[in-house]
Amino acid sequence: MKLDSKYFDRIRVKAGTKPEPLTPECAWEGCCEPGTHRAPRGRDQEGQYYFFCFEHVRQYNKSYNYFSGLADNDIQAFLKDSMTGHRPTWKMGANSSGGAQPQGEAAPGKRWSRHTHAYNLFRDGELPRRDGPRRRARPLEVKAMATLGVRQDADGETIRLRYKALVKQYHPDANGGDRGSEDRLREVIQAYKLLKQAGFC
Repeated sequence: MKLDSKYFDRIRVKAGTKPEPLTPECAWEGCCEPGTHRAPRGRDQEGQYYFFCFEHVRQYNKSYNYFSGLADNDIQAFLKDSMTGHRPTWKMGANSSGGAQPQGEAAPGKRWSRHTHAYNLFRDGELPRRDGPRRRARPLEVKAMATLGVRQDADGETIRLRYKALVKQYHPDANGGDRGSEDRLREVIQAYKLLKQAGFC
């Protein structure tokens, strides 16, 4: 609609004032001032508030103690739970649906998958080693073992020791700065990484 339209002049707004919002009276005993400031009622009454005037809300806040009436042990437990947002937590390696995983032995009727410990993350015996023979090596893994010069049935410790020996042998610092063996060193490192990712060491 244009401002100079003939219909614009016919629009009328009813005269009147907006009703003032109702302000509760100050909750402080003996005070008749409007309660314009809210303050929490306390523990176990979350979402409920007192309404005070400015002077009395300051006095209330100075004396407010959320933990009043609680024993020291309960306060410490509350503070500890507040670090996780008062949500339940489990120890590392615990299963929320089936309880903690057993240590040392597999539970009856349950076999551990190789993903549980294939990368040897738990060296202190927290999880059991996989039962049965090691899986057959794939062609790339066979080639990596040949690069390191170990047999296909070599264990992880043998592969690690051989890798360390080859790195010392082909590193330029061990050869007086000669970079002629850098390509061989790169092959050894890549072969070891592949075997480590496959769970052989």
